[in-house]
Amino acid sequence: MGKTREIQKRIKAVGNIKRITRTMQMIATAKFSQALQRATAGKPYSKALFELVGELAATAGDELNHPLLQHSGEGKALTLVLTSDRGLCGPFNGSVLRASMHHFRNTEGAREGYVEVVGKKGVGFYKFNGIEVTRHHTQFGDKPAYDEVDRLAQDFIDRFIAGEISRVNVVYTRFISAGKQVPEVMQLLPFETPEAPEDESKDAINQIYEFSPDGPGLLDEILPAAIKAVLFQTFNDAIVSEHVARMVAMKSATDNAGKMGKQLSRTYNRARQAQITTELTEIISGAAALE
Repeated sequence: MGKTREIQKRIKAVGNIKRITRTMQMIATAKFSQALQRATAGKPYSKALFELVGELAATAGDELNHPLLQHSGEGKALTLVLTSDRGLCGPFNGSVLRASMHHFRNTEGAREGYVEVVGKKGVGFYKFNGIEVTRHHTQFGDKPAYDEVDRLAQDFIDRFIAGEISRVNVVYTRFISAGKQVPEVMQLLPFETPEAPEDESKDAINQIYEFSPDGPGLLDEILPAAIKAVLFQTFNDAIVSEHVARMVAMKSATDNAGKMGKQLSRTYNRARQAQITTELTEIISGAAALE
C-alpha cells in the first residue's frame, strides 16, 4: 500500500510540473512571436544604413576620415555581454558566456578592460569566475526600448571619441532562424564598413556620387545612427534567441514529463495488480485453511 501511495504522489507531482512547463512554453511562444516581429521589422533599416555607410566610405576613398572609423590606441577595451535575467532557457546563456570567455582569452586587453553586462545570469557567472563587472545594465528587460539603446550607444560613442575606450565589442546570440541561433562577438567600435564582394564583375560600372554636404558631414549624421541601429538589432536578436531557446526547453520538459507520467502509471498499475494478486492469494489461502 505504501509503494502505491508513493507512486501516486509522484504521478501527481509530475502532472503539476507538466502543466507548469506547458504554460511556460505557451508564454514563451507568444513572446517569441512578438519579439520576432520587432526584430524582423528593424533589420531592413539597419541593413540599409550599414550599406549606405559602406558605399559612402568606398566612394570617398582615402579622403574620407572619421573618428568612429579609426582605431585608437588609447583607453581600455570594452565588452558588452547580452544575457538573460531568467533561466530555464536551455543553452542560451551558456553559449554566449562561453563565447565571451573565449573572447577574453584570445583578445589582448579584453579581460582587463571594461566588462558591461545585460542580464542577471551573466553577472552571477562572472562573479563566480572572478571577472569584475564594470556595469550591470538593468533597464532593458524583455522589450528593450530604442531610447534606452540609443542612450547606451551614445555613451559608447562619446567615450570612444574622448579616448576613454579603444574599442567596443558586443557578445550576443545572433538569431538566424527558429532552429539556429549562433553566439557571436561583434565589433561595434570602431565601426567596420562592409567590404565589396571579391567576385564582382570587372566590367561593372562604378557609380560616382556627389555628396552634399561633404562626406565627413554626412558621416557625422549617418555613422552614429548606423551604430545605434546595429546595437538595437543585437538586442532584438538576443531577445528573440532567448525566447525561442526557452520555448524549445519548455517543450522538451513537457514531453519528458508526459513520458515520465506514462512510465509511472505503468509502474503503478503493475504494483496495484501485484497487490491485488497478493490479497486474493491470502483470501483463498485463509478460506482453504478453514475447510
